[in-house]
Amino acid sequence: MSQMEPLPAQPLQPVEFDTTKTFVPIIGAVSFVHLLNDLIQAILPSIYPLLKTNYALSFTQIGLITLAFQMTASLFQPAIGLYTDKHPKPYLLPMGMLFTLVGLVMLAAANSFLWLVIASAVIGLGSSTFHPEASRVARMASGGRFGFAQSFFQVGGNAGSAFGPLLAAAIIIPQGQGAIGWFTLFAILGVTVLFSVSRWVIRSGASLKSGKKHSHFAHLSRNQVIAALSLLALLVFSKYIYMAAFTNYYTFYLMEKFATSVADAQLLLFLFLAAVAVGTFAGGPIGDKVGRKAVIWISILGAAPFTLLFPYCNLFWTAVLSVVIGLVLSSAFSAIVVLAQELVPSKIGMISGVFFGLMFGISGIAAAGLGTIADATSIEHMFDICAFLPLLGIITVLLPGMKRS
Repeated sequence: MSQMEPLPAQPLQPVEFDTTKTFVPIIGAVSFVHLLNDLIQAILPSIYPLLKTNYALSFTQIGLITLAFQMTASLFQPAIGLYTDKHPKPYLLPMGMLFTLVGLVMLAAANSFLWLVIASAVIGLGSSTFHPEASRVARMASGGRFGFAQSFFQVGGNAGSAFGPLLAAAIIIPQGQGAIGWFTLFAILGVTVLFSVSRWVIRSGASLKSGKKHSHFAHLSRNQVIAALSLLALLVFSKYIYMAAFTNYYTFYLMEKFATSVADAQLLLFLFLAAVAVGTFAGGPIGDKVGRKAVIWISILGAAPFTLLFPYCNLFWTAVLSVVIGLVLSSAFSAIVVLAQELVPSKIGMISGVFFGLMFGISGIAAAGLGTIADATSIEHMFDICAFLPLLGIITVLLPGMKRS
């Protein structure tokens, strides 16, 4: 009887990829990991009161911690997106979550301001790898429902940002900084799910078919496209400086102005972030039906009356207006990203990286700058200044119209 030869390793077999079919389980998978990723990110601002007390930090130092995270989370995204447009690397998705896992371990063990900054930067590096690739996969699986897919993907992140403060308040605040280690379980789960998503991308060959050009903005010259992208960047600027004020300093605002407890302030931050998640999910599908430009109009400029009224409210109306602002202002980002992708359809990864990177970069710089303003004046005065930012939404009128085939 002859000795049996070992069977060769079986490669992933490609399957027929239908570009008109919406692969909801795949979009759901990257959205779920986006939830895990942003839940982990939300730990940082959620434990700022704890870190401020334990390490005697100033608001400027808190801003610098956020800056370290946001800068690494932003600077690498366009480069990663541009590279993978030309050389698809599906397994970068789980690799990004591995960086996040390492950063979490470092954050749990950090014993000085310097190590807090370094750990935050490593977590940001994980995000810079995850976002452009995950956004690309959501578009691959959209079946042409680009706004729906981008909102579905984005709402996972917003939901994670909303639940992060609650879990931090329940787990980390009572037990201390070392309890951050429990959140490594989320990172391990994320790596597992993304590994399966990467296998789907390889099997379907979707990454090779995702660069198909659309004719919606084919009538625009290169300079007009650049101008439109610059306008979208300004809109992201106005939106995310205001969002940075809420994400990083809303709890301090509530404690300083209304003498709320840390737990109550975290609960009100959760209400705002939950409203952001709902608004984000609504923005994409509405944009698919009525147009991206209309959603951007309503979202950014439409939030201005509420942001201008916000500094003059009592605690009850502060909570109510924060929910309204979160709902209205959050619906713009998915529309902005999809519109930018439609302007440059051959470079989906790069455009996703630029706008997600811009979001993180602006948020980080804003966090540091707003912290400096708060130290020099007060948290309340800082919110007074930020109230005018949504008025920049008026520049939406300059965005080009879509040419429908």
